[in-house]
Amino acid sequence: MGIFFQKAVTLTIKRVICISLLGLFSSTGLASTKSTHIAEVQLQPFEAVYYAYKWDDNLGSAKVSLEALSPGLYSLTYQSKLSKFFLTDKRFEHSIFRVDGDTITPQEYNYSRTGTGSDKALKVTFHAGPPAFIDIDNDGEQMQLPWQNELDNQLYRLDLTVRLAQGVKELDYQFINYRGQQKHYGMQVHGVEKLTLPYGDIEAIKVEIERDSGSRVTYAWFAPELNYQMVRLQQFKDGEEQGDLRLKAYAPM
Repeated sequence: MGIFFQKAVTLTIKRVICISLLGLFSSTGLASTKSTHIAEVQLQPFEAVYYAYKWDDNLGSAKVSLEALSPGLYSLTYQSKLSKFFLTDKRFEHSIFRVDGDTITPQEYNYSRTGTGSDKALKVTFHAGPPAFIDIDNDGEQMQLPWQNELDNQLYRLDLTVRLAQGVKELDYQFINYRGQQKHYGMQVHGVEKLTLPYGDIEAIKVEIERDSGSRVTYAWFAPELNYQMVRLQQFKDGEEQGDLRLKAYAPM
């Protein structure tokens, strides 16, 4: 009974963490270019705080912040801390990227996880070349890949917010995830809904995240009045909710 209960709690935290890491999504890049077009939109630094739930039980929080380091150079940071009884999980993601005119180019991505279970660290470095390639340091294991269209595990949301503002209904992204793997997501807009969140009532555009795996379904909501910032992320597996991130606070910086 005790062992079964411990495994069940561990799965609960892992499932909520899985959704919190979708770029917080979650994050990626357009399949057609190495550098994603920002369509003349100047990036607005911000800080956003989310609560993480499963079946309306608050398991912790996550924070995303975008900072301008110098002209054309930016930092995007994600950090979360979740806990359930005696189990804990802390995650950190950090992207450094450059914006040149109307394009965003990843330079370096770092990920770390600590807490109950195995710790993990990943570093991804993007080299423009030629030839263009990606260096991956996955817990000390070195790997090199040709750079073919991918961004890192965070940067797609910056492009996605711009595309939503332009009225785009379908998108396709390629990226290197927090495990150092090449992944693909499709995006399909479903319309506008009114949400009640810890932040308050707000209207948001609902987007379905289409994975290559058919067992998981993920929905994300983006609020036009908050510069199209993501305000909710909910994930299901085989019809069962795995986790639900809801915006608590948002502030331009």
